[in-house]
Amino acid sequence: MAKQIKIKFNDEEYILEYSRNTAKVMERAGFDVNAIGTMPNIQIPLLFQGAFLTHHKRLKEAEINAIWKQLKGKEDLITKLAEMYGDTANTLLDEPEGEEGNASWEVC
Repeated sequence: MAKQIKIKFNDEEYILEYSRNTAKVMERAGFDVNAIGTMPNIQIPLLFQGAFLTHHKRLKEAEINAIWKQLKGKEDLITKLAEMYGDTANTLLDEPEGEEGNASWEVC
């Protein structure tokens, strides 16, 4: 799975990436990956803008919108960004390696 996407625009390079922290910020702003098909006018911009938070959090919305306007292959990009976003949730369920020092649980 891709972890980053690089975009070149106006002689600048931007790295798009999500972390669990940026995913939380996006969700608090109203992002819902399951609503991309039913609310694309809200969800697609949030998905794209959120991808800048990890490396370019000070980038203004107007600049992000200018980049979006000039991009080709938007449908494929959104598909890839949605996959990358989903990967942040998958990390919540990662199992620790080895056995030493791990917490355990049991039903009582």
